[in-house]
Amino acid sequence: MRAWVLDRQAPIESSPLVLRELPEPRPGSGEVLLGVSACGICRTDLHVVEGDLPPRRLPIVPGHQIVGRVLECGPGVAGVRPGERVGAAWLHRSCGACRFCRTGRENLCENPDFTGWTRDGGFAERVRVPADFCYPIPEGFSDLEAAPLLCAGIIGYRALRLAGVVGEKGIAPVARLGIYGFGAAGHVAIQVARARGVEVFVMTRDRERHQALARELGAAWVGGTLDPPPATLDAAIVFAPAGEIVPAALAALDRGGALVLAGIYMSPTPPIAYESLYQERVIRSVANNTRRDGREFLAEAARIPVRTAVQVFSFAEVNQALAALKNDAIRGSGVIRL
Repeated sequence: MRAWVLDRQAPIESSPLVLRELPEPRPGSGEVLLGVSACGICRTDLHVVEGDLPPRRLPIVPGHQIVGRVLECGPGVAGVRPGERVGAAWLHRSCGACRFCRTGRENLCENPDFTGWTRDGGFAERVRVPADFCYPIPEGFSDLEAAPLLCAGIIGYRALRLAGVVGEKGIAPVARLGIYGFGAAGHVAIQVARARGVEVFVMTRDRERHQALARELGAAWVGGTLDPPPATLDAAIVFAPAGEIVPAALAALDRGGALVLAGIYMSPTPPIAYESLYQERVIRSVANNTRRDGREFLAEAARIPVRTAVQVFSFAEVNQALAALKNDAIRGSGVIRL
């Protein structure tokens, strides 16, 4: 099969991913083999390729927003059958035995595997994934539309959960939400928040693509990345991997507000004055996702329904797609079509 392989981490401008013929994978116990039809691109893929995240396994096939059809089931698979359309996400597998897994917090697993970082991912014609970590794709989404839901959507949903917009009661009632950075995750999260009656303020640097899309999706106000919003916020989510945003986002929070940092990587944050945290403001990070996040989000995305803005790249354009992502040249989500 053909796959894009990373042998060594390097700037994306040097086209470090190499198209290569690999042996045909076969599903092991509890695994299914997917024929990949679409794979979303994510800033985490860029962090893996360029070395912001330390290498966990090289060579590696990146890509972790996978939509495909089940071609074959390995021994011991139940509940998934050949021909079904399913998705695979960033959390490839959790150990199921550590204290976090045993208490419903598998996103904090002590011995996890991650799709496209420790296990080969979806920039390939076929991929092996654990059947228990597959998600049925709701009808109403094409393969291309569904791909961004599997990381941008699920991680955005977990960020909304930690901000108090969805799920259990948050740290404060959320009527006004700030979103910093408006790429793949932001443009999905705003749709969930708006469907729940939350007023959303968007801070992002790109006027032509990201700010325009935020307005189209119902943002109450749109400004530059560090601009103060016109009202204090009950919660804010930083999707951009830029630590310099944190003080500005804290300054925009009302008393008791929560600031959620939704990336797996972030550049260093400037010093934070205690006064900006006082009055019970909090900072929380998002770590990976649980299968509960994925199931609940996909069901809600189908009910709303969420509509992803997708820019499609061919299988030959993986390096170019990641370069476009790095330069904020994608409106919404980039997706590789196989």
